[in-house]
Amino acid sequence: MPLLLPPRLTASAQLLRDTARRRGLRTVQSPDIGVPAELRNGAQDGARDRSVHLHAGPSFADAVAPALGIAPLQAPADWLARLPAAFTRREIHAVPIREAYGLRRPAFVKSPNDKGIPALVYADGSRLPGPDAVAPETVVLVSDVVVFTAEYRLYLLDGRVHTGSRYAEHGRFRPGPLPAGALAFGAELLAAAGHTLPSAIVVDAGVTDTGQWAVVEANAAWASGCYASDPERALDVVLRAAGPAAELAEHDRAFVR
Repeated sequence: MPLLLPPRLTASAQLLRDTARRRGLRTVQSPDIGVPAELRNGAQDGARDRSVHLHAGPSFADAVAPALGIAPLQAPADWLARLPAAFTRREIHAVPIREAYGLRRPAFVKSPNDKGIPALVYADGSRLPGPDAVAPETVVLVSDVVVFTAEYRLYLLDGRVHTGSRYAEHGRFRPGPLPAGALAFGAELLAAAGHTLPSAIVVDAGVTDTGQWAVVEANAAWASGCYASDPERALDVVLRAAGPAAELAEHDRAFVR
């Protein structure tokens, strides 16, 4: 069961690679943005290795997943916008970027499932990437500006928090353990909205400057850093989140990228 990795590895990717090797999995690092030769031959002759899994960014995943029969799972583009306000603590809309150009107030804007639109507070819609750089129908998430005093990454698997980590405090990178409050909020979120997510996903949550727990965003587990999470348990989620399409559970078919 190979774990395919991209040409350049983050520290987190190296940790997951080493964890996979200790588990006895074969790891394959591609030399470029494409299917590596040792996996390519099987894909071309129709005898592809259907056990290939993936840990990489969205661009690499888009380049290799179809050829290797990998089904990368992700949250729907409008998932955050459809969450009840009790879980977001702010107003969020998923709209085509052409609509976001009309913003006349500061707003936090980002792409739902990749880094196409930098995740930033924009003074108004005129500061967003223009139509010469982005297709007008590209969906973006437009959010009220909220300050988080602490932020946590939750690896979710089969409706439970499988592992997780703090990754920031007061906007600064600071990995650390999950507090009981993060685990409780994750369980509450899953009880209310777990059916709206794939079986393996990452959700970031945080505490606002008013002391309320809120969802920051959802991220594909196969493209996420694990910070101080248990790497063995994080790998469990990654393997499910980007594995063979032939092994997909029925529930997960609606969440394939």
